[in-house]
Amino acid sequence: MRVAFLPIDNRPVCYTLPKLIAQTDDGIEFFIPERGLLGGLTKNADIEGLFDWMRGLPELDAMVLSLDTIAYGGLIPSRRCPETFEQIKARVEKLKEILIEKKCKIYAFSSIMRISNNNYNIEEKEYWADWGEKIFKYSYEGGSDSGDIPQEILDDYLKTRKRNFEINKLYLVWQKEGLFETLIFSKDDCAQFGFNVEEAKTLELLGGFTKTGADEIPLSLLSRAVEDEIKICPIFLEPECKHLISNYEDISIEDSVRGQIELAGCRVVAKESADMLLYVNNFCERQGEIVMGVNTEPFNASFEVPDMPYMIADVRFANGADNNFVEELFKNKFDDNFYGYSAWNTSANTLGSLICGAKAKFLAKKYNKDAFIRLQVTRFLDDWAYQANVRQALKTPDTTVLTTGMKSFEQRVAQKLNTEVNVKYSYPWERLFEVEVEFN
Repeated sequence: MRVAFLPIDNRPVCYTLPKLIAQTDDGIEFFIPERGLLGGLTKNADIEGLFDWMRGLPELDAMVLSLDTIAYGGLIPSRRCPETFEQIKARVEKLKEILIEKKCKIYAFSSIMRISNNNYNIEEKEYWADWGEKIFKYSYEGGSDSGDIPQEILDDYLKTRKRNFEINKLYLVWQKEGLFETLIFSKDDCAQFGFNVEEAKTLELLGGFTKTGADEIPLSLLSRAVEDEIKICPIFLEPECKHLISNYEDISIEDSVRGQIELAGCRVVAKESADMLLYVNNFCERQGEIVMGVNTEPFNASFEVPDMPYMIADVRFANGADNNFVEELFKNKFDDNFYGYSAWNTSANTLGSLICGAKAKFLAKKYNKDAFIRLQVTRFLDDWAYQANVRQALKTPDTTVLTTGMKSFEQRVAQKLNTEVNVKYSYPWERLFEVEVEFN
């Protein structure tokens, strides 16, 4: 199977994670552009370079496409770029011509512009540092009272939203013309109410399909492109709390799990009919977040692995693992029934990437065990060792302190996965939020 994959940007979870997953099956020919062509925190994608890459691709079975990369230069530039609707429309029309020429199945997604609920402007326009929380409140309350937000700032924000919304409506026209096999509109860092929620409802009324999440959606589409189905039974470790809503999302964890399974081209079934179990370490009362100082009740029970294929979504905390759960998990021996662990960022991020990796292994035409082990080493070192532990001792990115702090965790991961761990670390965006695990 030949699949081309155009990421949102150059972050590890967007660039190296899909490569690790695809490598699990040597039967997948995986085409991804050079990393330097993609955008970053302060750099836009080289769109003309990406057009050349797309034109040069061989005959494909499928293409997974992050539309924001071409339209705006990446996910973050989609909130920042000053270009007009007409300029962006001309660019994506060129993309449409290339996609028609490729004659393969196109699995695409475009983001519904998020509304960050804080005054951090590292991923937003400059004025977010002063007005972000108030713009979020204005949106959450339906635009009824703008308070003291300067009119020129409000006008600029609403103009940017309208431009992106109109581009999304253009994609819907293409969908109805038959261009896309699947088209998803993602609700990134979403609350229960707001302009982004209303835009999603409008797109749905127009025939569009929306999904809570963002960074994991290309991976869910990659999973969907592998067309055979697997039957999955979700098992919530806190079943009485599965109605609760995760941080940065607008639906219950139960609905999030079901939606991620179905988007990945899989089916939710009862245990007796399942090919695989999905254990969900969900939260009581509210989802915690270690890095933000938000506590929650940790896992406090025994956990024994089943005698059938299983995977684990550890979502009790956002942005990192539940230490109590990992300690209990590590009392078990991992065998061939283990199909993956994940605990990164939002619940949707964790679920979408986890299911993709598990499906790739389960349906592999030429299973590559070494690649699967590298994938699991990465997740345990990033999601558990770094995010839930070592990161808490760091004030600024420092690879020397990081490398020293990770050593004891490397030893435990190596022992549990019966492998050697020889890695190095970097901060690709020069911030603590994401770390890159590179194999030497």
